Amino acid sequence: MQPRRIKTISEYHKVMGLPKPEHPLISVINFESIKSLPYAGAANMVFDFYSISLKRNFSGKFKYGQQEYDFDEGIMFFISPGQVFGVESAKQGELKHTGWMLLIHPDFLWNTPLAKIMKQHEYFNYSVNEALFLSEKEETTIINMMHSMEQEYRSNIDKFSQNIIIAQLELLLTYAERFYQRQFITRKIANHKMLDRLEEVLTAYFNTDALAKQGLPTVVHIAETLNVSPSYLSGLLKTLTGQSTQQHIHDKLMEKAKEKLSTTGLSISEIAYELGFEHPQSFSKLFKTKTNLSPLEFRQSFN
Repeated sequence: MQPRRIKTISEYHKVMGLPKPEHPLISVINFESIKSLPYAGAANMVFDFYSISLKRNFSGKFKYGQQEYDFDEGIMFFISPGQVFGVESAKQGELKHTGWMLLIHPDFLWNTPLAKIMKQHEYFNYSVNEALFLSEKEETTIINMMHSMEQEYRSNIDKFSQNIIIAQLELLLTYAERFYQRQFITRKIANHKMLDRLEEVLTAYFNTDALAKQGLPTVVHIAETLNVSPSYLSGLLKTLTGQSTQQHIHDKLMEKAKEKLSTTGLSISEIAYELGFEHPQSFSKLFKTKTNLSPLEFRQSFN
């Protein structure tokens, strides 16, 4: 399905049957004012601007990366320019949902420090994979900040307006960072399921000849297999285990190396090649770094 691209905030207002925006580069929208979709059934969309939305009670389906979401609780999405998302109404054209959305065109951030660091916020990186679930108190905090920005651009615009809105946006993003870190900690069941799936993926990879043929799995490959982004996976693992994805891959590699060293008669070079190393010296160096023993010393400890 070819995504429908919407280039400007004014175009979005027009497509959704909303009044012309009061500011061409920033807009706060109440979802209750959007009564229907401009198409029947499902559609993929791409914005050329940032979208920060807080949704509840959505009557259709919202596909965010590899996942579909229901809306029994408040869900926050961060979508960067150029990212694809899918929307499907429950009935043709009809749309029911509550919440708020903040749209910011990149031109609004031009010549401000936020222009350079906006996409560096991790939730914009893994926005296509993982939404942010908010408590009622957290919802109220976010909505109040959106209203403050709306009040500012609805007032008489002066030389201070942009700086004030930028400061409010930075505060909103900082709160979102706090809420994401809280989510990593409080969603323990889902997070530990992710750890179990990571272990399954690594075990499956290491138990085939993929290591010898393709080398170590990359962080990107592991993240894609788990349907999350590399930054989300590493952030989650850091919070839960204190280790990055790469460190988990290396730990799994060391388990396999120790198994081969202690249970087979293969030479160090043969083990190195089976584990995907082009040069045995590289394997020996990594093994020594991880275990404080050379592969030969480790093997001899079993004799």
